[in-house]
Amino acid sequence: MPGMIKMEQIWGNGNMIIRLIADDGQMRSAKVGFSWTVFFFGFLVPICRGDAKWAVIMFAASVLTLCLAQIVFSFTYNGTYIRELLSKGYRPEDEYSKAVLVAKGYIAA
Repeated sequence: MPGMIKMEQIWGNGNMIIRLIADDGQMRSAKVGFSWTVFFFGFLVPICRGDAKWAVIMFAASVLTLCLAQIVFSFTYNGTYIRELLSKGYRPEDEYSKAVLVAKGYIAA
C-alpha cells in the first residue's frame, strides 16, 4: 500500500531486506549489508541458504585462518549471495528491492 512503511525498512541494524524472484516464481529474500549470522555461525549460513560452493569456501578459509576469515565474510557474503542470485536470473520482486539494489550498486537503474 502506498505510504506504508515496510517492516524490512526498519528491521534490524540498518540492513535492508530485499526480495528477488526467478522466472519460475521461486523467491529469495536477502539482507543487504553486514551479516551478523555469518559473523556468529560462519559457513552454516550458506548451507542453510543452499549455497554449497560458498559453504565449502568459507569452511576452508575459516580453518586456514583460525576463523579470522569469518570476520571478512561477515562484510562480504550478503553481497556475494545477491550477485550470484542476480547472475542466475533472479530479479527484484518489487520497487523497494529494485531501489535498494540500484542504490547499493548491484544493478543499473
